[in-house]
Amino acid sequence: MVDPDTRLMVDFTRGNLGAFRDLVRRNQGIVLNLAYRYLADHAEAEDVVQEVFLKVYAAADSYEPRAKFTTWVYRITVNVCLNRIRARRTRRGVSLDAASTDDESTVAFAEPHAEAPSARLEREELETKVREAMATLPETQRTAVLLRRFDELSYEEIAQVMETSVAAVKSLLARARHTLKAMLEKYL
Repeated sequence: MVDPDTRLMVDFTRGNLGAFRDLVRRNQGIVLNLAYRYLADHAEAEDVVQEVFLKVYAAADSYEPRAKFTTWVYRITVNVCLNRIRARRTRRGVSLDAASTDDESTVAFAEPHAEAPSARLEREELETKVREAMATLPETQRTAVLLRRFDELSYEEIAQVMETSVAAVKSLLARARHTLKAMLEKYL
């Protein structure tokens, strides 16, 4: 059974502009959500959506359906987001390997409904610590965690997005969990 999005992309490569509109409509939400989790800036995440679909449009002539369309779009989105994070850090004069405590480019959290002020402060402190801990992870580990935890991709799908093996994904996630657990142990 062919993935419906892959079918739409193939139709688009054959000149069907309506198929491209359908692809954007069906997938802009997942691109926006992933970009927002990386960048924690809604306006910038919306810019990423446009950039990603411009890249999809431009790649129509060379597109080959080797994997699900969404896997390909995730890969493009991750690359665009990582490039933006690198550009941010370069503009701020921060080393690419340095952890930034004010960098909110890694994880965004949903606002809970009507919570007590003390609970909100505790949650905000934990979110800050998680963002700080995530910022210290190498990009590959951070990407694997985001795709697994927030997009609920399988190991196989993450491997395709990251262009690596399933064993490498499992290793990246294990190392990330170990690092995060050690860094956040006193908060959990």
